[in-house]
Amino acid sequence: MSHSQSPQITSKGIFNHSVDDRIALGISKDMASSLDLIFSALSDPTRREILTLLLEDDMAVTDVAEPFEMSLAAISKHLAVLTNARLIQQERRGRVKWCKLDPYAMQAAGAWMQGFGHFEPLDLDGLEAYIKKNLQNS
Repeated sequence: MSHSQSPQITSKGIFNHSVDDRIALGISKDMASSLDLIFSALSDPTRREILTLLLEDDMAVTDVAEPFEMSLAAISKHLAVLTNARLIQQERRGRVKWCKLDPYAMQAAGAWMQGFGHFEPLDLDGLEAYIKKNLQNS
């Protein structure tokens, strides 16, 4: 076989599928999609800082961009992610585009996370004392 005739690679239909845990968690497909968007948006430190800025009050896009050492275009992309996740709303007031937090934005995420609140807090001091005690007895 020459270099011009490379072998054809065909898919055998084997994929690594993610586990669909929506049924086990008791959430709808729409809620799961919403949670994915919210947590993905929150995974970036710049976007979290933008949300912190917007806690104070509505802000013009240029004011949101001011504290960051990046272009207005880069900030606009972050704002688009936050808007798509419905964490913020953007509206035009005259010639200026404004951003504001959606007051109900994280309700779905908060409700989902509260389901994990039934775990006891981890007592690291007690764990350390237990380990020291057991190591001394060994």
